[in-house]
Amino acid sequence: MKNTYTVKEAQQDITGMVRVAERGNLATITRHQKPVAYVLSPQRLSELLETMEILADPKAMQAIRAAEAGRGKVHAAKDLPE
Repeated sequence: MKNTYTVKEAQQDITGMVRVAERGNLATITRHQKPVAYVLSPQRLSELLETMEILADPKAMQAIRAAEAGRGKVHAAKDLPE
């Protein structure tokens, strides 16, 4: 199924664009071969917002960098809060 639509195609096939988004993909709307809008599912939007929150949290980013460098803390699963 296609995932890039011109504005005219988007007007004619809104259902197709929604199906693309429902499947977790990004539907792109273009004008003169340049993206002008995107259609995405609520789940995908939620995931993007969560990622942005993590990236904006200095402590989270420090922990991620430490883990990537092999300096992360390891905890037993039984010691984690429920």
